[in-house]
Amino acid sequence: MAYPIKLDTMTPQRKDAARNWEHILTVARELVDEGTPLQLNDVARRAGLGVGTVYRHFPTPEALLETVATPCLETLAAQGEQALTHDDPWTAFADCLTRLVEGQVTDPALAKVAASAQDVLPRTAELKQQILATGAKLLDRARAAGAIHPDIDNADLVPLMCGISYATYVHSTDTDDRLAAARRYVDTLLRGLRA
Repeated sequence: MAYPIKLDTMTPQRKDAARNWEHILTVARELVDEGTPLQLNDVARRAGLGVGTVYRHFPTPEALLETVATPCLETLAAQGEQALTHDDPWTAFADCLTRLVEGQVTDPALAKVAASAQDVLPRTAELKQQILATGAKLLDRARAAGAIHPDIDNADLVPLMCGISYATYVHSTDTDDRLAAARRYVDTLLRGLRA
C-alpha cells in the first residue's frame, strides 16, 4: 500500500498519520463541495482532530485546497495527453476543451485553483503547466489543420474557459444544471472558433 507523502519530505507517513491525512482531505472535500471556504481551524473541528495535526499536514488553506483539486488536475492532464494521440486535430481540441470546462464546473476546488495566479504546491504548478502546454499543442495542431480560426491565440483560451465557468456558477443552481449550461456554452464557443 502506498502511503501519502508529507508536503515537506519524501518520507512515507505512519499509518495513523496517513489516516489523518486522508480524513482531513475527506472533510476538506465536503467543505469545498458545500461552498464553505477552507479554514484550517474549521477543518480540524469538523474532522475531530487537533489544529496542530491539520497544520502539520497542510500549512495553509491554499495547500489543502490544491491537494483536494489534485486528482481532478491529474485526470485532466492525462486526458489532454490522450487527446494528443487523436487523429483528428479538431476533435482532439474540442474534446479537451470540453473536458477542461466540465472539470471546472463540477469540481469547485479545481475552479478556485485554476483561477489562482499563484500556486503553493510544486505539483499543482506542474500539472497546470502540463495542461496549458497540452492545450497549446492541441490548438496549434487544429490551427495547422485549418480547423480553427488562425487569429485565435493560446492566451485566449484560459480567459474564455474561465468565463464559461464563471457564467455557469452565476447562472446555474446545482451541479447538473451547471454542467448542462457549461456544455451549451462550450458548444457555442467551439462553433465560433471553428474555421
